Amino acid sequence: MQREKEAMGIGIGIGIGTGTGAALPFGEASPWSLLGGAVAALLLVWAAQMLEWAWLAPRRMERALRAQGLRGTQYRFLHGDLTEDLRLVTAARSKPVPMDRPHDFIPRVAPLLHRALEEHGRVSFTWFGPMPRVTITDPDLVREVLSNKFGHFEKTKLATRLSKLLVGGLVILHGEKWVKHRRIMNPAFHAEKLKRMLPAFSASCSELIGRWENAVAASVGKAELDIWPDFQNLSGDVISRAAFGVRHHEGRQIFLLQAEQAERLVQSFRSNYIPGLSLLPTENNRRMKAIDREIKSILRGIIEKRQKATKNGEASKDDLLGLLLQSNMDYYSDEDGKSSKGMTVEEIIDECKLFYFAGMETTAVLLTWTMVALSMHPEWQDRAREEILQVFGRNKPDINGVSRLKVVTMVLHEVLRLYPPVVMMNRRTYKEIELGGVRYPAGVMLSLPVLFIHRDAAAWGHDAGEFDPGRFAEGVARACKDPGAGAFFPFSWGPRICIGQNFALLEAKVALGMILQRFAFELSPAYAHAPYTVLTLHPQHGVPVRLRRL
Repeated sequence: MQREKEAMGIGIGIGIGTGTGAALPFGEASPWSLLGGAVAALLLVWAAQMLEWAWLAPRRMERALRAQGLRGTQYRFLHGDLTEDLRLVTAARSKPVPMDRPHDFIPRVAPLLHRALEEHGRVSFTWFGPMPRVTITDPDLVREVLSNKFGHFEKTKLATRLSKLLVGGLVILHGEKWVKHRRIMNPAFHAEKLKRMLPAFSASCSELIGRWENAVAASVGKAELDIWPDFQNLSGDVISRAAFGVRHHEGRQIFLLQAEQAERLVQSFRSNYIPGLSLLPTENNRRMKAIDREIKSILRGIIEKRQKATKNGEASKDDLLGLLLQSNMDYYSDEDGKSSKGMTVEEIIDECKLFYFAGMETTAVLLTWTMVALSMHPEWQDRAREEILQVFGRNKPDINGVSRLKVVTMVLHEVLRLYPPVVMMNRRTYKEIELGGVRYPAGVMLSLPVLFIHRDAAAWGHDAGEFDPGRFAEGVARACKDPGAGAFFPFSWGPRICIGQNFALLEAKVALGMILQRFAFELSPAYAHAPYTVLTLHPQHGVPVRLRRL
């Protein structure tokens, strides 16, 4: 009897444990046991994959690179050089650039790159987490990578995944989809179409000039103000009017959200390179996704309002959005001549995100560093002003006159050389490829340091670190020793060259022309020269400038 009770107790215990209420036959596994075994197997597979990703693959790639004569830093498990890079950047940002050599700021902006090139040579490698990052400084090789004729290089998956939360569109697309979007968007950026946007440029600049004139009048002769936020507001107003036909206050929320998104994106690059981390519901990840949803909601409202107006028979506007929507409706495949669908609303929204961020950032950065450079080099400020007054007098710039601005164009090109908005571009090998006599395994990041190549004495001469717009007197093609100026690529290179570069340069010429007509300027004694990167090259402490009305 006692044995029967014990057996019954065991049966009941098993039944309760399995949730069946009945004893399992001897030797038969419970569902929970099977589930536990499956989980254990998955964990083993995951652990093996992590071991391969974080240790075995990096060590194989390191051996392959060193065997071919490349030098670089030693791989540190999982984090690579990211911790050291953060330490160097934090230290570099604690002090400004000495004003006796103001344009020599590579050690401040890219301290790890600078040290690696000094210690390991012009073709060396550091580690972005477990991925080797090889620096390519030869302009010919840079062009080969950016041209990507044979499809051997792609943007890194991490950059593509995270960048989609900020911009999307052409920046992250590849293959046929990129070709389709570029073909649809090209008409909107044609030079003839950009001419129609000149009134929007002038209107925004006039408002800026008016605010500055009031500030000078209130200060009795000379005003001191921070031009960095002013140029952000100016370029934001321009992109709102010229791209979307709305006033700045309607687009301001997008700018504020994108500025926050850019800061959070930089934080994410330091941690989300680990597979799966970008999917975790961390505060930063949740906020980035919320920002993306909010931006898309605002843009969807603008686009749907425009589409509704078009359906109601209203004439299409000449802004970028109107031109894009018209081009999208007219799109057809050139290959077979058959009608084909253009971009979806979601795809148009992604391109509009790119309009807003790139359109605002590029011009704001360019104008800010141009006024810094012209304040440091007043002789070029005088030469540019003399040309502006000769071409336009006191009248607003017109398209014909803008095309004749040789000195102003030289100045802008030199600023783009020394202060490129994007200081570094990255590509990734997705299969083994030979480049410059080195065979790179799949999974290697190729770093194209725009900032370094734009200052390379081998391409630009002994005065490469000096501000001299005169080097562009005979045009970009003859500005440096490299034929075709392959060492100059502030807007990228090859088929993926920035589609909005003419938009940005036209806006910059109009704004600079109207400013030089009315003001002389110099840096405030409080100014600290401190370039740093938040995706693009920003002034860390703003740019206080003293303005004098002419």
